[in-house]
Amino acid sequence: MPATDDSAHGPSSSPRISEWVAQQLLDRISRGELVPGQRLPGERQLAEQLHVSRVSVRAALQKLKTQGFLTAVQGGGTRVVSSTGVMDGALTAMVRGKHDNLCDLVEIRMALEGWAARRAAQHATPEQIANIGRILAAMSQTGGDGSRAADDMDFHLSVAQASGSPVYLHLLSTIRDILGNMVELNHTEPYMENHEALMIDHHRAIYDAIARRDADAAANAVTAHLGWVLARYHAMNAAPSGVPPEQAPPPSPSAD
Repeated sequence: MPATDDSAHGPSSSPRISEWVAQQLLDRISRGELVPGQRLPGERQLAEQLHVSRVSVRAALQKLKTQGFLTAVQGGGTRVVSSTGVMDGALTAMVRGKHDNLCDLVEIRMALEGWAARRAAQHATPEQIANIGRILAAMSQTGGDGSRAADDMDFHLSVAQASGSPVYLHLLSTIRDILGNMVELNHTEPYMENHEALMIDHHRAIYDAIARRDADAAANAVTAHLGWVLARYHAMNAAPSGVPPEQAPPPSPSAD
């Protein structure tokens, strides 16, 4: 129910109440109930949920904005901060400017996403596993018009959500756009060369391992998938113009 008298539900001092509200919202962010980029309920709804006044909610939101956890949304409202605006542009430029940086990012993804898949196998809810399965089914049905790349991105994000780690979700948010660019690149020619079915098999192996709660297999499936992607990047970089990657010489050890 709406509440306009804070003294009925918390400390008598309004500043103390706003601090309590700020802590409640921060706890939701820490638990992953509010994820980077997510829009918060309006002030009135938050006030009703927490049984405090809108004045205290407004003060709490302002405090979290000042601390960098929240930001205002154009047109009204507030959302959880994602650092993509700062980090992602720089990462994109670095990756586009040097092939080795692209490969470094794939190797970093192996470590991070392998960990996330392992955690997902251990902690995912039945609903989260079902959602990963639905996205995998959509990947198998969509064509090469960009929809499959979007489904691929959703697959990786759903595994991240299923990991149950707010810290990982925030880390992933810093590279979300560049990750999306990489996934889109992986679904274009000449990178694919009719390997879409193999890519789907890779994702199916990840899903199957998570679904049967096999943490080691889930991590290994991610490593196998991204290892294949990394090998494609090396092959494409080594191939002379007009030479298919399969006919290119193997990358030198220094390329790793």
